[in-house]
Amino acid sequence: MTPIERLLVWEIDETAGFDTAWATIDGTRLIAQGRAAGLRPTPFWTTYSLETDERFVTARVRVEARWDGGAAALDLRRDEEGWTVNGEPRADLDSALDCDLAACPLTNTMPVLRHGLLLEPGDHDFLMAFIEIPSLRVIPNRQRYTHVEAASDGQAARVRYRSGSFESVLSFDPEGFVIEYPQLGRRVQPGAESPGARASGPGSARPNAT
Repeated sequence: MTPIERLLVWEIDETAGFDTAWATIDGTRLIAQGRAAGLRPTPFWTTYSLETDERFVTARVRVEARWDGGAAALDLRRDEEGWTVNGEPRADLDSALDCDLAACPLTNTMPVLRHGLLLEPGDHDFLMAFIEIPSLRVIPNRQRYTHVEAASDGQAARVRYRSGSFESVLSFDPEGFVIEYPQLGRRVQPGAESPGARASGPGSARPNAT
């Protein structure tokens, strides 16, 4: 099977910012490098890399963050012996298979693909290694994913996400990447250019466009 590679850009309402990732799906493995920036809860930017093993189970996540007055780095790893956070064992995460980077729609992809929730009925509870931003503190977090409907007639597949009192129905493209995440954000899609936008020419993003 030919690997699927995508550049993904999301507008994130929750942080008043953006998240971007180069993501590759190769069989049942996901590899990605991303960057994010936002103005809430404080102005920040992050860079991250994500690797899974087979079945889309998190193997390693590296994140660097900077915000007004602070910075942090995280090396989160999982193997058959369990999870470590910057080299320190975390037994409270032992039953987790996935990381969840706050305000990063990419990390919704792994459980949805692993359990076939884009294609068929299913309702699953998960423990996640949740990464807060911008502090990069890692905490255990219970979440539930429920199949709502498969893609049909041009409509995206939909999955309900719940954590605590929060609930949202996410839409996904056929590859398993989030298109719309109500109350958090949405994928930026190339579309009609805004009136007055420079389409081409010297100094533009597309100097040779016709």
